[in-house]
Amino acid sequence: QVQLVESGGGLVQAGGSLRLSCAASTSIFSINTMGWYRQAPGKQRELVAAFTSGGSTNYADSVKGRFTISRDSAKNTVTLQMNSLKPEDTAVYYCNGWYGRRNYWGQGTQVTVSS
Repeated sequence: QVQLVESGGGLVQAGGSLRLSCAASTSIFSINTMGWYRQAPGKQRELVAAFTSGGSTNYADSVKGRFTISRDSAKNTVTLQMNSLKPEDTAVYYCNGWYGRRNYWGQGTQVTVSS
């Protein structure tokens, strides 16, 4: 059993920045493909950024150059730094990862970008 707890969402103006954190209840290196997804109203959940099983990173085209995913093994956290935010980045952001054969999700954190 793994718990993923997100924090750091909020309301920001377009062009601003936010930093999301996901705290895991176990070592993040035991959780595969840990990353961030988002779901906007009326839309499907989509990948934002994630670590691959080999340790490299994947980003959605829409966030490349603006968002950066990183991890801190000492704190068991994965962070998403979001810069140059746009109104279309408004969504609930979820932390995700595979532990063993189970897929785990956090509870989500709301990010709202005003124009």
